[in-house]
Amino acid sequence: QKATNFLGIEWAGAYAHHAADRLRRHQLNNVRILLGDATEFITHWCPDGFIEVVHLYFSDPWPKKKHHKRRVVQDETLDQFERVLVPGGELRIVTDHDDLWEWYEEHAAKYETRFDRLEFDAPGSAGPSEVVGTNYERKFRPEGRTFRAMTLRKRS
Repeated sequence: QKATNFLGIEWAGAYAHHAADRLRRHQLNNVRILLGDATEFITHWCPDGFIEVVHLYFSDPWPKKKHHKRRVVQDETLDQFERVLVPGGELRIVTDHDDLWEWYEEHAAKYETRFDRLEFDAPGSAGPSEVVGTNYERKFRPEGRTFRAMTLRKRS
């Protein structure tokens, strides 16, 4: 059976260090944390057809219009995600931010000839009525936030 390795990329130092400490305490040897910009890593360090799944959960919504260029999902990054994903590879996206969700919807529609839109299947980490089961989701669910998710599968 093939082992699965995971790479978490976080640009905020405190969160990256917290995650790395958790991994160490739980002795998860198939996971690494990279402190940096995920889009830069994907663009400059990943070969073609290298990744099976990209999980983009609760990325910064950059709500001000002048900052929208900083959002992870852009035409250029979708091109890069398509490049680095294996045929049939998936981009799994989750957010609780309404405006960012609209942004995702618009970009998914623009790329419908290159990605198939699928229903999002909750991972094993998700509890009943959870989307992904992250601490972020568990913290903000009691506020009544709406969590939305999609999966984009690279066409073969």
